[in-house]
Amino acid sequence: MPVLNKVIIVTGGGTGVGRETSLAMARLGYHVIVNYSRSREEAEETAREISALGVRAFAVQADVADDAACRAIVAFAVKELGRVDVLVNCAGTTDFIPFQDLDAVTDETWQRLYQVNVVGAFHCARAVREPMLAVGGGTIVNVSSVAAQLGQGSSIPYCCTKAAVDNLTVSLARTLAPHIRVNGVAPGFIEGRWTQGGLGAKYDSIKQAYERTLPLGRVCQPQDIADGIVSLITGSKLVTGQTLTVDAGMMISGFQVKFD
Repeated sequence: MPVLNKVIIVTGGGTGVGRETSLAMARLGYHVIVNYSRSREEAEETAREISALGVRAFAVQADVADDAACRAIVAFAVKELGRVDVLVNCAGTTDFIPFQDLDAVTDETWQRLYQVNVVGAFHCARAVREPMLAVGGGTIVNVSSVAAQLGQGSSIPYCCTKAAVDNLTVSLARTLAPHIRVNGVAPGFIEGRWTQGGLGAKYDSIKQAYERTLPLGRVCQPQDIADGIVSLITGSKLVTGQTLTVDAGMMISGFQVKFD
């Protein structure tokens, strides 16, 4: 029987960091499930680009906040591609709310961000456990944020959900060992439409302020974060329960940008 290509599921895989990760893993020979919630055109275009690289790709719609939808993604991957080896939990959401405006933070904001950013990652990890064990093991990477440690970013609920993701990474790494490794990547400021859309007119000035003060002199591109994710998948097999910071030195710079 022919050797099957390994298979990766990337949630939020059609845009930004998810797109770059999907393409990078396809170049390494992985078949790719490109999950999306709303960005159908981008996900389908990403899947077409991956297919042109000589591997298989499917754009699959699902809201990771829905456990049944997550299980359906994994079942689809097993049915169409025969296995699941890697999961990258890249899907996420936020609201841009000034930290001082406590009254603007609603219960709905807390619930939606927690359900997508934290519970969604758990849903997907739980769904891939048995398929990964069936092929001898696998790797999970959760996309977190430096906001988890800095308490600085788009909103207080976002920072808190990313701190919870870091704890989820450790908890799952311990629980799923020794056959499934679980790690995280914590990006700093990422250039792109997601950040630009949230910051609006402040985007350029905040980006330039970071560029002037970051030790490495530039903000992150989606490809920079994808490189970190790929390193955790393809590098040492003795790394688990860790969150790799990819931030151009933001965490050591002592610089804080006000989002209000």
